[in-house]
Amino acid sequence: MPSIEAIRSRADPALRKRFRACLLAGAAGDALGAAVEFSSKQAILAKFGPAGIRDYAPAYGRLGAITDDTQMTLFTAEGLMRAWVRWSQRGICSTTSVVAHAYQRWLKTQGIAHPKFEGELDGWLFGIKALHASRAPGRTCLAALREMTSFGDRAKNQSKGCGGVMRVAPVGMFEASATQPGARGSSGNTAFDLGCETAAITHGHPTGILASGLFADIISQLLQGASLPDAIEHGRAILRKHPNHEETENIVRRAYELAAQSPDPTAIPEELGQGWIAEEALAMSLYAALVAPDLESGVILAVNHSGDSDSTGAITGNLLGAMYGLDVIPQRWLTDLELREVIEEVADDLASMWFWKLDEYGDSDDGVIGERYPGW
Repeated sequence: MPSIEAIRSRADPALRKRFRACLLAGAAGDALGAAVEFSSKQAILAKFGPAGIRDYAPAYGRLGAITDDTQMTLFTAEGLMRAWVRWSQRGICSTTSVVAHAYQRWLKTQGIAHPKFEGELDGWLFGIKALHASRAPGRTCLAALREMTSFGDRAKNQSKGCGGVMRVAPVGMFEASATQPGARGSSGNTAFDLGCETAAITHGHPTGILASGLFADIISQLLQGASLPDAIEHGRAILRKHPNHEETENIVRRAYELAAQSPDPTAIPEELGQGWIAEEALAMSLYAALVAPDLESGVILAVNHSGDSDSTGAITGNLLGAMYGLDVIPQRWLTDLELREVIEEVADDLASMWFWKLDEYGDSDDGVIGERYPGW
């Protein structure tokens, strides 16, 4: 039986590094913003100086603490990979249902037991003690998961909070991974559609759903080599085919216009909002990624505002990591980043998953994969 590292080595080495960068930079942006998430920009500048926060500050009792944004991102990734294992075993699978099951595991890590699913919680990530920390989880996510009656359910609320969009970068990675030469097929979904379906597990408003699909598609395109402007236009072309797309389209278009016409690498325009809702968080992050000269300055720009700094930091980090790769992430951010090794392992598994050799029992010569990602 090959080692887990031998299995991961089947993926393209360059793409594997960019997958790591996407998740690590997202987690670093999350951790950088965690200390100022509920602070005004004026308060941030007063505390950290005119350049704002640039390095981790204590949050949740440590430096480099991730929040629910990165926690849910990891469980999204785990759900996607367990869905692939299930498809390999059964030849049929509802990817969204398996991701919903992963979110129930995350809910349990937050100290909330769903009576219907209590006996079905297992897996590698669930066993990591640090992921059981409560880091200001979103009320909408908690409520929707508590109210779930089956794994195929869509949320019944009308929330368009950013809790859907901030966790779906792995969807874009999942689809980009399948485009590697020699990869074994695909999920049968598009990144846009699967991003929408994943967000709809907890967020019921069309804007919250569509903004998530757009973000997933942009990540997928970036990892396949597109420039950020081309990736945005690719996603917008899909977005405009959907009903109720106007809120997301209008603010993303405005972010693009502002970045092109009057770019300011020192401040995100206030007209783009504060990031608490999905379309604002996405637009602010796209603006930061478009105007910043490099990854570090883009992530710093994304967290120094009055609003949901950890989410805009995470989304911007995902974008810039996918664009620029691993070598430009500041080492000081990586050194203190909570669960760095786990994040790297998840990224490596996403990059290599379409090369796993699984039989109907989820084993074959890759039994280690079947153990880590059982097919449910």
